[in-house]
Amino acid sequence: MVSVRSVVDRVGPTLLHALLVPEDCPAVGDVVIAEPGAESSIAAGDLVLGVATIESADAAALIRMSAGQGAAAVLLKPPLAAKQSVRRAAKSAGIALIQVHAATSWAQLVWLLRTVLDALADESEALEEGGDPGSGDLFRLADAVAAVVDASVTIEDTNSRVLAYSARQDLTDPARVATIMGRRIPDDVLARFRSRGVFRELSRGRQTIFVPAQRDGTLPRLIVPIRMGGELLGSMWAVVPGPVSEERAAAFADAAPVVALHLLRRRAHTDAQRRASAELLRAVLEGQVPPRRVVAELDLADEPHRVVVVDVSGGDSRDAEGLLLALLERISQGFGRRPVAADLGGLLYVVVPDRPGEGGWPELREALLAQPASRRGGLPRAAAGAPGDPTALAASRAQADEALGLLRAGLVEGRVVAYDEAWTALVLHRAAAGAATAQVSELGPLGVLQAHDEASNAGYVDTLYEWLRHPGDPRAAAERLRIHPNTLRYRMKRLLELVPLNLDDPDVRLALLTQLIALRWS
Repeated sequence: MVSVRSVVDRVGPTLLHALLVPEDCPAVGDVVIAEPGAESSIAAGDLVLGVATIESADAAALIRMSAGQGAAAVLLKPPLAAKQSVRRAAKSAGIALIQVHAATSWAQLVWLLRTVLDALADESEALEEGGDPGSGDLFRLADAVAAVVDASVTIEDTNSRVLAYSARQDLTDPARVATIMGRRIPDDVLARFRSRGVFRELSRGRQTIFVPAQRDGTLPRLIVPIRMGGELLGSMWAVVPGPVSEERAAAFADAAPVVALHLLRRRAHTDAQRRASAELLRAVLEGQVPPRRVVAELDLADEPHRVVVVDVSGGDSRDAEGLLLALLERISQGFGRRPVAADLGGLLYVVVPDRPGEGGWPELREALLAQPASRRGGLPRAAAGAPGDPTALAASRAQADEALGLLRAGLVEGRVVAYDEAWTALVLHRAAAGAATAQVSELGPLGVLQAHDEASNAGYVDTLYEWLRHPGDPRAAAERLRIHPNTLRYRMKRLLELVPLNLDDPDVRLALLTQLIALRWS
């Protein structure tokens, strides 16, 4: 059964926005263009496109007629779809109301909707096998476009990543070969194209862009932006021997709308899958679903995994949301076949296998360390739980949260930490928390030193702490305090005059260190 909601999710928010979807909405069967007064053209389960509808009264009448015939939804463009009288009519009739982006071509939308409906069975089969529905179609489309322009073609997203490429790539240049091998334009080649204003022209909406040959042997390029509804979805790049005739360039550009539909379908599927994965991950991290269901539905391999929590709240709060979304997008597109990530309570949680290579924890760690600061100075901090069975994600999440707490408190150095690597800090922190609860710091003469420091700023408590941490090494203790070793010895002499302590007794040293750790680490 194909639901209205699943169709909207597949097509994506660029083209469709569900204004009203009743719970008992019929399953979708076909797509029909409404003809004024032609009631018999609408059948049960149809998606009814109000192409010729321009008045609110006509829209309300179309909605009532479609509902009477058992249609699944009525699709209208703004501002008509959002008018109160139209929405009331849809709610009263119990039929779904979908708003279509104003710049969308009705003809292209019909083609896309029927493609989505026809492909749902194939997509389900591809999902079961772990494949990417539509990817094969995109490669075949690249071959078809290459035949039109008589040149080798790549189809790329807005981040210059290769989504598909045609045959005959052996007849190109080293830059294209490196692009295919690395699945994105190499950084040095990208810099040269950027310096020539190529991406600036793409963003301006030029129909075709010709880039002449370069001194390093890079052949000319004919580039066409891929747009839909005013949004730039990607671009097509053809390696050509020289200037291209207007007819060939126009034919190349004419293929862009068809490619745009495929990219939207592909992105809509990815977005829907990502949303479902994120909802399931939130549920398991909060202990609301059985872990084994998560392993099956998220397709986690039978190998150790980590839960990684990323905190972007260190900088200006105005940048936090943008940085969180940027990280989520990068992780979702660049790590693993089916990345699992979700935002929860203002934090980003990611599940990654604990192994080197693509999609593993070491790769994510390097990416987080390389993440630049936001415009207002914010840098992400991240902590990973210990590696464990994929059915123990809730436990790994708790470990990641605890390690993140150490980072936030400045008790461990750096911006990225792993739970199993920070064991000394965790031991001290847990011991300090227990000691603080037992009020051990209130015993003995430590309170006298604290009161003296508050009155005179003598620094005796810090001095005693570093002295005990570096037994027999006054130079190291003095270095931590940023004072001269002689100053350290003088302070210790005055300290022992104030509170006589037998520092030769190991039990006294251990008890004092326990108290001082409780003060500093709890």
